[in-house]
Amino acid sequence: MKGKRILRHAAGIVFVVGFFTACWSAVYFLMSQYAGGLTRQMPDYVRQLITVMLGYVLAGILMASIGILIRSKQRMLWQSLYDALRRIAKGDFNVNLQVKADEHHPLGQLVESINHMAVELSQMEKMRQEFISNVSHEIQSPLTSISGFARALQNERLSREERLHYLSIIETECQRLSKLSDNLLKLTSLESDHHPFEPKRYRLDRQLRQVILACEPQWADKAIDMDVSLEEVYVVADEELMSQVWVNLLHNCVKFTPHGGSISVRLEQDGQHVIVCVADTGIGIAEEDLPHLFERFFKADKSRNRSSGGSGLGLSIVKKIVDMHHGTISVTSKPGEGAAFTVTLPLKQ
Repeated sequence: MKGKRILRHAAGIVFVVGFFTACWSAVYFLMSQYAGGLTRQMPDYVRQLITVMLGYVLAGILMASIGILIRSKQRMLWQSLYDALRRIAKGDFNVNLQVKADEHHPLGQLVESINHMAVELSQMEKMRQEFISNVSHEIQSPLTSISGFARALQNERLSREERLHYLSIIETECQRLSKLSDNLLKLTSLESDHHPFEPKRYRLDRQLRQVILACEPQWADKAIDMDVSLEEVYVVADEELMSQVWVNLLHNCVKFTPHGGSISVRLEQDGQHVIVCVADTGIGIAEEDLPHLFERFFKADKSRNRSSGGSGLGLSIVKKIVDMHHGTISVTSKPGEGAAFTVTLPLKQ
C-alpha cells in the first residue's frame, strides 16, 4: 500500500513537470514561427522571460479548462449520489451506481459503500416481507382450524366423542399458536441487546444427561435407542440458554426419527473447544435445504413439520444462541440416512 502511494506521487510529479515542459515548448515553437523577427531583436533574457511567462499563461488556461471539465463531471457524480440516497430514503433499494472511480480514492469508496448499503437494505426488506408473510401464514393456519371446528361444534347432533375430538384439535391449535408466539418473542429478545446473558462455569456433560433424561418419554414412546457418550467437560456459558439448544436439537431428532430408530449424543473436548454432536437415523435432509436450515420459518419437510406442530423457528433460535457464545453449528445429512448436528463451543467466553 505504501509502495503504491509512492508510485502515485512520483507519477504526479512527472506529469506536472511534463505538462509545464510541453507548455513552454509550445510557446517557444509558436514564438519562433510567428514572432521570430520581433524576438530576435530582444535580449536573450527578455526572450526567455517572455517564453516562461507565456508558458505559465498557457498552462493556466489549459488547467482552468481541465478544471471546468472535471468540476462538471464531479457535479454529475455528486448529483447521481444525491439521487441514489434520495431513492434509498424513499424505500427504493434497486440502486447500483455505475461510476468509474478509483477504489482506493475516498469518492470511489463512497460509491462502493452506497452500492453495498443498497444491496444490504434490499436483502433486509426482502427478509422483512418474507417474515411478515410467514408469520401471517403460520397464524392463519391454526386460526382456520379453530374457526372451522368451532362452527362444527354448533351442530347439536354431534356425539360426545366427536365433540371431545374437535375440542382436542382446538386445544392443540391454541397450543401451537402459543408456542409460535413464545418462539417469536424469544427470538426477538435474543436478537436485541437487552437479553440476559450470564455465562458461568458448569458441567456440560451433566446438563446433556439431564436433557436426555427429561426427553425420555418422547424417545421411549417411539422405542428409540439412545447411544450416549459424554466426556466430563466444564464450560463457561449461559446454562439456561444452552439448555434450549440441546432441547431443540434433541426434540428435532426424536421428531424425525422413525419408530425403532436410534439417536447418538457425543461430547468431547478438542483443545480449547468442546464439540457436541447430536445425530439420528431419521428421514434426513435434502442437500439443497441444508444452507437454509437455520433461516426463520424454513421447513425442510413442511408436511411433517406441520403435523408435528413445528413453526420453523427452533433452529433459528439454536443458531442465535450458539452465535452469542462465539460458537459454530453445522449439519450433515442425506435423505433417508438421518442428520447430524455438530455444535462447537469455546471452553471460555
